Amino acid sequence: MKVLAFAALLASITEGHYIFSQLIVNGKAIGGDYAYIRKNSNSYMPSFTSEIVNSNDLRCNKGATAGSTATYAVNAGDTIGFKLFFNEFIEHPGPGFVYMSKAPGWVNSYDGSGQWFKVWESGVTGSPSTDSNWGTWQKDRIEFTIPKSIPSGEYLVRAEHIAIHEGHVGKAQQFYMECAQLKISGGGNGNPSPMVSIPGLYSANDPGIAFNKWNGPKSYVMPGPKVWSG
Repeated sequence: MKVLAFAALLASITEGHYIFSQLIVNGKAIGGDYAYIRKNSNSYMPSFTSEIVNSNDLRCNKGATAGSTATYAVNAGDTIGFKLFFNEFIEHPGPGFVYMSKAPGWVNSYDGSGQWFKVWESGVTGSPSTDSNWGTWQKDRIEFTIPKSIPSGEYLVRAEHIAIHEGHVGKAQQFYMECAQLKISGGGNGNPSPMVSIPGLYSANDPGIAFNKWNGPKSYVMPGPKVWSG
């Protein structure tokens, strides 16, 4: 009975909430959970607009600091994925993003205080009020391809999903984000842009952040800078 009760409790905690814990490279899982992804301290719980948009925690999540995570070597042009823990799926409507920041030295000691650029995003097709119209809906990962022209070096790679379903109840949006540590070889002479700082990436008043899916909106404005495709 205790096992069943624990399983029910775990299911109630994880339903709808998620954490990007598993690194995927070219379709294959690499290491275990958090082997190359900085582990946060708030588990499955999201962060909300008022507490996160102006905080350093917006970089890699609460408690996900430099120092104890390994760095994985990949090549420019590789496909990188962030898979959800416990075989979960993204079960909230909202956009997905990937940002990258080149470390000035070793990425395992980098706090993310430098400049970031966006390399991937997934938004909505059709009405944003319909959950299944969102590209991330019912996916078990966020996945993108490293631009081949990216300069070689060590990077923080930040996957993020913003869940928009609670904008109508005063909690604003839910933010889920994690950072992987990657050493990229075989890159080029690309010039990633536009560059942004985190925090500073979003404002609570941005149309895509201060958004209410329940009032019948016909469109959604993606927050953050434009994607650099290389």
